[in-house]
Amino acid sequence: MTGWPDRLGRMGVLACAVGGLAVVVAALPWLRGDDPARSVLRARLEDRDPDPAALAAVRSELHLADNPVQGAADWLTDAARGEFGTSWVTGEPVRDLLLTAAGVSTSLAGAASAVAVVVGLALAAPVVWALSGECRSPGRCTRGVRVAGAVVAALSEVALAAALLTLVAVRWRLAPVAGWFGPSYMLLPALALGVPSGGLFARLVGTAADAIAGETWVRTWRAAGCGRITLTVAIVRRAVTAAVPQVAALFMGLLGGAVVVEEMFAVPGLGRLSLHAALAQDLPVLQGCVLTLVLAGTAAGASGIAAQRVLLGPAGAAAALAPAGPARPRRPHRRTPLPVAAVLTAPILAGLLRDPHGVRLERRLSGPSWAYPLGTDPVGRDVLARFGHGAVLTIGTAAAVTAVGLIVGLVVGLRGSAARVGVVDIVNALPFVLVGLVLAAVLGPGLLCAAISAALVACVPIAIHTRSLATEVRASGYHQAAVLAGAGAGWILRRHLLPAVTGPVLAYALTRVPSTALAIAALGFLGLGLGHDTPEWGAELAAAIDYLERAPTLVTAPVLGLVLLGVLAGSAPVELGRRTAL
Repeated sequence: MTGWPDRLGRMGVLACAVGGLAVVVAALPWLRGDDPARSVLRARLEDRDPDPAALAAVRSELHLADNPVQGAADWLTDAARGEFGTSWVTGEPVRDLLLTAAGVSTSLAGAASAVAVVVGLALAAPVVWALSGECRSPGRCTRGVRVAGAVVAALSEVALAAALLTLVAVRWRLAPVAGWFGPSYMLLPALALGVPSGGLFARLVGTAADAIAGETWVRTWRAAGCGRITLTVAIVRRAVTAAVPQVAALFMGLLGGAVVVEEMFAVPGLGRLSLHAALAQDLPVLQGCVLTLVLAGTAAGASGIAAQRVLLGPAGAAAALAPAGPARPRRPHRRTPLPVAAVLTAPILAGLLRDPHGVRLERRLSGPSWAYPLGTDPVGRDVLARFGHGAVLTIGTAAAVTAVGLIVGLVVGLRGSAARVGVVDIVNALPFVLVGLVLAAVLGPGLLCAAISAALVACVPIAIHTRSLATEVRASGYHQAAVLAGAGAGWILRRHLLPAVTGPVLAYALTRVPSTALAIAALGFLGLGLGHDTPEWGAELAAAIDYLERAPTLVTAPVLGLVLLGVLAGSAPVELGRRTAL
């Protein structure tokens, strides 16, 4: 039973996190080496000369603090009384802006989460049905959903949104183009956000079902003549138990992190509001967005943990879960990885032998030919050459960032003796663009800024997945037996927790390699990562969106590269996804 000191300690940590974030947001102008009054004046009147008299008038009107700590303290004091101030740029009450944007983002995030769950369960359902029967090779049963889930997860939200806009909205006129004036405006943004997330959800459910199919109760139910439909529903329920915290994290990620999609579809949500406020340095609005997202992230994290405990039921409280026994070693299945690796490697090697920077304006936007197998870009550069050279940046950076995220996620997810809401839920609620803006102010835009931001984005879902798997391990009989026998926390960590969660978490981290590449691409799309002149796939994708109809190969090359990378990530050895009981 959790005591009051523990609860007060966690509340203190959350309060310190909120206060620290408020100080960081308040310090954004100073980090960028700018004067807040000058930023406000530029946002209000672009052609106004920022003379000393005008700057002094702005400082007096807005009561600007002399330092970020004082500014953050003043704002938090007012926020505690329910006063969020007014926008420095528009003069509108911040509370009204937040209520409107939060309603829009909540609706969009809920619809996108529903799309993700439907897509994930649709991909995983055939696998669970096979596992509920007499599937003699669980690894082969789940290989399809692992690969399919990784492919769907590798779809670029930017490219998917652009394709939906170009084809569904503009050419076929089946949905509104942009704005937010009714339920019909929700369809395309929800699809662009939810479909890639559905691939990750399918991978989680499929991997969990593979391990659950070997648990003792499944064999007992099957031997007792339990119907296949009943057994399928039971396996799905157990598999979803491990994925429920991820659904809560997914909702929060979509609530504040849908900046690019909201910008493309002109959706007036929290992500777009926080982006514009950060760019204009409208600190009251930005601080209100951060506080709203932090509170929502804390609530979503607590809801995910509570839902997992409810789904575990009496077995979780009584430590009665019986995990599957150790999987028998099998030879890795190479029929899928080798051809896909060859298809991905061949154009990369061919592109590395070509010049990615040669400009031929007379050949701009030309189609595929013998001289240019993938065509040319808007200034006549060889797309194949840029694809090959960009692969080194994209795949190398994404792999390194995922490795860092895996280590940090394991460490954070295994801390403590039980699942608790913590700083990881707060970080998950923050728009990654805000993190990128703060880092860009300190380090400057570039690969390092994008990589650090993407690492924070990558480690949070890994930590949440680790935390949910560790909760199930702690609900097992052998873990409780070790505790009652007097085993120390370090021994239990080495002998039980790490062997049980490392495999599934590693398989999940591999699936997120393309997603990490897409996060870096999104920062590049917003001008916070590598410049548009670099051949990195995300920068290429951002530059090619405007030419989707005239030169579709410009978009096809980086998207196909990310999809093939997803297939390779989904073809990881089956043993990585199987939990073992020690």
